[in-house]
Amino acid sequence: MQYVRGNFFAGEHFTGLADAQARAGAWCQGIAGMRIHGTIQARPAEVFAEHEAGLLLPLPAPYDVPVFATVKVHRDFHVEIGRALYSAPKEYLGCHLDARADSALVKLFHRGQLVKTHPRQQPGRRVTDPADLPAEKTTYAMRDVASLAKTARRHGDAIGVYADRLLDTDLPWTKMRQVYRLLGLVRRYGPGPVDTACGRALELDVVNVTKIASMLERATENTPPPPRPPAAATARFARDPAEYRATQLTLLPGGKQDPR
Repeated sequence: MQYVRGNFFAGEHFTGLADAQARAGAWCQGIAGMRIHGTIQARPAEVFAEHEAGLLLPLPAPYDVPVFATVKVHRDFHVEIGRALYSAPKEYLGCHLDARADSALVKLFHRGQLVKTHPRQQPGRRVTDPADLPAEKTTYAMRDVASLAKTARRHGDAIGVYADRLLDTDLPWTKMRQVYRLLGLVRRYGPGPVDTACGRALELDVVNVTKIASMLERATENTPPPPRPPAAATARFARDPAEYRATQLTLLPGGKQDPR
């Protein structure tokens, strides 16, 4: 370390980390590695190449750094980790769980005991194990869903239809957060623009609250949709077939073709 400080760092100024790393590599190869070492009386680079380079093991794979977090089991029996949703066992509703998430798995712990494992999901996705949902509370959950859909319909017909489309699944209470987000857009932008945006999205059969939010943010809910492309059957022949005629090519001496 004293040699590195005195021979490399002393008096040097670097423009940044990349510059320091590049100059350190050049210094190791051209100066430190080629000097006569005081202990071994040989050049370190030559000794390394002759005796040690062939004994090195392959570089290990990058370490999969996990994410640790404390998460709460919400009313829909899901926790949020990395902007994705994972179901948790019903008995932990309202509790805080310890989560460990790497690139492959998400593990949920309660007081040090593993209670649930899920494959890791991309942001915006969810994974639900039906066994985590309480069968005896399905009626109450469905009542909440019905009340939520009724609230959406009060703000506009298109908003109500859009909420119904969001909740049209075997596990509708797992989509309640999307409807809550839609209602949040109503509070932010008003029912009129949101109803218009929902109507436009339904015309294109796009059921995605993020798309609604994007339309409202850019104020494009009133922009007319692009014209639909003509049917494939009519677009195949844009010209009258009579306009096409066969062209005979004449081969000239020398291998060139007459374009007439």
